[in-house]
Amino acid sequence: MNIDRVVLGFAGSMVLLSVALGWWVAPAWLWLAVFVGANLLQSSFTGFCPLAMILKGLGFKPGCAFPR
Repeated sequence: MNIDRVVLGFAGSMVLLSVALGWWVAPAWLWLAVFVGANLLQSSFTGFCPLAMILKGLGFKPGCAFPR
């Protein structure tokens, strides 16, 4: 797997987890989904993604979205 697929999978998992926690635990957990969505939006414009930098350091192969 390359960095792009891991980032998208992780982001999707965090959004689903946030919605589940917001439904069953407390609505404040929906702020996690807001944070993940905002981070995805800003990374689409700037190319800066903290998770992509961590994954690169762990040895994952770069992809088209996060080539650096």
